[in-house]
Amino acid sequence: MIARPQWTHSADVVVIGTGVAGLAAALAAHRAGRSVVVLSKANQARGATATHYAQGGIAVVLPHNDDSVEAHVADTVVAGAGLCDPQAVYSIVADGYAAVSELVGDGARFDESAPGQWALTREGGHSRRRIVHAGGDATGAEVQRALDHAARMLDIRTAHVALRVLHDGSMGDEAVTGVLVGNPHGYGIISAPSVILASGGLGHLYGATTNPEGSTGDGIALGLWAGVAVSDLEFIQFHPTMLFAPGAGGGRRPLVTEAIRGEGAKLIDSQGDSVTAGVHPMGDLAPRDVVAAAIDARLKATGDACVYLDARHIFDFADRFPTVTAACRAAGIDPVRQPIPVVPGAHYSCGGVVTDVYGRTELPGLFAAGEVARTGLHGANRLASNSLLEGLVVGGRAGRAAAAHAAEAGRPRALAPEPVAHTAPPRAELQAAMSRDASVVRDAAGLTRLSATLSQAPARSIGGRRDFEDVALAVAACAVAAAALARTESRGCHHREEHPQAAPEQARSNLLRLADDQNSVLVQALAAVV
Repeated sequence: MIARPQWTHSADVVVIGTGVAGLAAALAAHRAGRSVVVLSKANQARGATATHYAQGGIAVVLPHNDDSVEAHVADTVVAGAGLCDPQAVYSIVADGYAAVSELVGDGARFDESAPGQWALTREGGHSRRRIVHAGGDATGAEVQRALDHAARMLDIRTAHVALRVLHDGSMGDEAVTGVLVGNPHGYGIISAPSVILASGGLGHLYGATTNPEGSTGDGIALGLWAGVAVSDLEFIQFHPTMLFAPGAGGGRRPLVTEAIRGEGAKLIDSQGDSVTAGVHPMGDLAPRDVVAAAIDARLKATGDACVYLDARHIFDFADRFPTVTAACRAAGIDPVRQPIPVVPGAHYSCGGVVTDVYGRTELPGLFAAGEVARTGLHGANRLASNSLLEGLVVGGRAGRAAAAHAAEAGRPRALAPEPVAHTAPPRAELQAAMSRDASVVRDAAGLTRLSATLSQAPARSIGGRRDFEDVALAVAACAVAAAALARTESRGCHHREEHPQAAPEQARSNLLRLADDQNSVLVQALAAVV
């Protein structure tokens, strides 16, 4: 990759990412007395995260109401379609109120139904109203604002791309030593005993996504290159309601929050017929995988380009949902008077780098939190508004665990890695192949074609952020394709056209690792994830 670093630095903890999980982790490590460096590949950290764009809210059980941790756990496990780790779910859900309260202590302000009483809404798959929100449909922006303010004293370095997690030691005794970084001044190394991956998801595997431009699977690639396992990457959640605008092209598109359906909006087709009637007992508030598949089926049956979300009856819609209202009006749609055109869009990776509920991976000193991690919370399909919850809870835990590891391990000296040959197709070609062959519904022929496209990709040297992202996307795509081919059933977000039912014997998670060539993905089929 490089022959010699142009600069070096050291820290106790390096955090890669500045969203909810990254900043929660960085603040926790800082408050534990460790020196922390936070890396953001964006030129400006603010507004560059998926957290910033999150609309719905945070799913959290509040004290002294009719909700319970057990009810939230049950809803999460049902949505996860047999692949959640119930102990992990309970651990994270039970810590939710404390984590949200800490965020309030850092300055976050949530909407209230009465003085001192948070307003609650309901979203798909939830049996209770348990979603706290801010600014109507601008919860993520408020969470990001509060964390940015709390983290203003931290060493946050923008335009710094983490290129490789460095580690050293003999087989069975390896540990993290730091991070190889690229910035406008060249390549450098930050030596550190603890590294936390909090780089978000991989939405830009697809031509259209709700994710910001930096969601390019970086953490998945970094984890695989470091030798740790990833899991559940076949389960990519397509949000049922991404705003549809003819001729909008690719890239990030606005989300239409699920909370609108929680307030009674209905999904209809061009003839005014319900999209979800008879599909699921919860109708339009069924789990996201169910609703996205129902929309996909209706579009294929009718040949229409989109379905519609009819929210015209919701009182004070523009005040309750200002973010959605602004996005609609920018596209020439008045949601107060017109049904909103929507389609499913790539939204969230339910899988990721395998960790425990404290963010620890199998490589000592390497942690992961947020969308990049697979804790066992989401299983085969994430329950709405559990992502900000997980980012806060596991991010904070990972920061504290990383700080403790750093205190025990001491400062290592990281060395530059040996160069590695990478391959990557042009991004537009990759996105077209993923959108065609690994979208809401997949089949063996398409996934095999996708794998062939990836295996024939040309060599790619890394000369900057764009090159690195393309290589990371290619590695992530290989993992998604391998996992999707291996799972010959339909479960959660993963729909196989030729295998429309769930197979009980496949109710376990697959582990994936890189082969020795650092490009091919090996699947340890149906290995239990602990």
